[in-house]
Amino acid sequence: MAAFDQDGDVLDILVQSKRDKKAAKKFFRKLLKGLRDVPLVIITDKLKSYNAAKAEVLPKSSGHVQRFLSVFGIIASHFGVGRHRYRARCYRKVMKLRFALWDAAICV
Repeated sequence: MAAFDQDGDVLDILVQSKRDKKAAKKFFRKLLKGLRDVPLVIITDKLKSYNAAKAEVLPKSSGHVQRFLSVFGIIASHFGVGRHRYRARCYRKVMKLRFALWDAAICV
């Protein structure tokens, strides 16, 4: 198996003696251990155990991550008011108001 990053550089190449799901999961964990980014392409010999292991170790697709971040960005901007712009008393008031709005929005 081989894994490539965004620039097309080879991250790791590994030949395994065992070809089951457990060995594939071990490979993915070893591969991803020191990386900041998830590889865009992982080339295998299309053995089904690799896909099963990849689904467990790398469960989020790029579409899922994009949907999450598009919503999370709005929520994060609601609570990220810029602490440096307020005095402590005013900041607490602003955050209290924003949390009250959030509770009303999610019907708590």
